[in-house]
Amino acid sequence: MVLNAMFKVRAPESSAEFSGYYDLRWRILRAPWQQPRGSERDAHEENAIHAMALNEDGRIIGVARLHQINGATAQLRYMAVEEQWQQSGIGNALLRYLEEHAREHGIRLIKLNARENSVAFYRKRGYQVTGPGHLLYGEIQHQKMQKKLD
Repeated sequence: MVLNAMFKVRAPESSAEFSGYYDLRWRILRAPWQQPRGSERDAHEENAIHAMALNEDGRIIGVARLHQINGATAQLRYMAVEEQWQQSGIGNALLRYLEEHAREHGIRLIKLNARENSVAFYRKRGYQVTGPGHLLYGEIQHQKMQKKLD
């Protein structure tokens, strides 16, 4: 668990927490593009490492997920932080939490597809652009990125 005076990061522990976790993902990453509920999930949910940030009131204010692609490689997906909490260290704490768990699972390389407006965030944390990514919903350009873990 990562602690901060204003929030803490840990895995969801109950069906109610997972419900709030998926709701935040959908509201931030899918609803603005009129995507249906359920589009915020994929086939890797059951075998993934989930992280969520909770404020002092226990409200979920950030989420992220990591799933193993093969023995030493994992993919980071679905990083989302409530708008009013962005720029407050939550994304960094979620990333640290997942990287720590990745190391514990023998993962040595994390890959991700970053939206253009998030590339600088990941670069500051040691991720490198490896090439152009996909165009989501015909308008959200992504860049492929990766980071080798120590």
